[in-house]
Amino acid sequence: MAKKRNKLGRLSIGEMRNLINKKAGTEVAFDLTKDNPTQVKDWVPTGSRWLDSIICRGNLAGIPVGKIVEIAGLEGSGKSYMAAQIAGNAQKMGIDVVYFDSESAIDPEFLASAGCDINNILYLQPTSVEYVLETIEELLGSNDNKMLFIWDSLALTPAISDVEGDFNPQSSMAVKARILAKGMSKLTVPIAASGSTFLVLNQLKTNITNNVAEAMTTPYVTPGGKAMHYAYSLRIWLTKRKAKAGFIQDDNGYRIGCEVKVTLKKSRFGSEGRQCTFKILWGNKVGIQDEESWFEAIKVSDNLKQSGAWYNLVYEDGTSEKFQAARWKEKLQEEKFKNRVLQIMDEEIIMRFDKKEGKAEDFYDIDAEE
Repeated sequence: MAKKRNKLGRLSIGEMRNLINKKAGTEVAFDLTKDNPTQVKDWVPTGSRWLDSIICRGNLAGIPVGKIVEIAGLEGSGKSYMAAQIAGNAQKMGIDVVYFDSESAIDPEFLASAGCDINNILYLQPTSVEYVLETIEELLGSNDNKMLFIWDSLALTPAISDVEGDFNPQSSMAVKARILAKGMSKLTVPIAASGSTFLVLNQLKTNITNNVAEAMTTPYVTPGGKAMHYAYSLRIWLTKRKAKAGFIQDDNGYRIGCEVKVTLKKSRFGSEGRQCTFKILWGNKVGIQDEESWFEAIKVSDNLKQSGAWYNLVYEDGTSEKFQAARWKEKLQEEKFKNRVLQIMDEEIIMRFDKKEGKAEDFYDIDAEE
């Protein structure tokens, strides 16, 4: 016969909260009048101010600390370059970086050139999906450090059954997706509770389907299964920009980078569907060419007026400064000019979107005028 519990009488919400937390041994029940346990308190800059400006409605943001994030892209779109720059920015915030390189493609010089302190990166070459998830679980449970876990990449990491089995894809169909579903259910709360971040790099693959309408509306899919889609708080997709030369070349015609269009495929921060663009270099200089993209970002503003080959940047006091596009980077060396550009970016990209001012396509489709 089951033992009867002694009832405590009628309890207030606060008393029930204290009772639950005492039994759990940690804080699992929260007072929403004092704290929002799901609120993102810190953001890791992506290396692109334009991208940081569109991620969270009404704020200058970045990669949300305490969340699971996907960066997916086509081959050569700069996923690893962007991740390396994020890793360097995280280190500057005192966050430890754990890098899972399942593609065996990252070298120390590359990380250093992207701004990383390679002496303080925990670098691993995982042999399976299970190894990645178990290592993250072990590290989360063994210390109080804030960590950034970068998985490069989910698509090329096999499950143990894939490693031990044959090459027939039918023999291990959906195994990885089931493992990931269980892994996300175990890791989502510990990642948030520790103030850590899980950045998953993934591949965009062509959506092979007999449904013509689906192929047109959803041309790409990502490996990992539906559970990953639910686990991600932010999904950043990188593709080549339309009507633009895909590669950036030096004076001698050598390819040193590419121009990338970024789309927020999913965002729990009120900004799904927003887009921006920037250049990523992979030559002697590695990473996002941030300041060059600011020019594109403020072109929609009434405070930047064009007359032939000349542009006029309008200051708050009504005065203006004339310049040519070729001198953009040079002009940004002037503090007054740069501060005004950043102010216009905040007004046009963050504040106008937050207040729903202007046409929606100005914020969602950067190729509308091409």
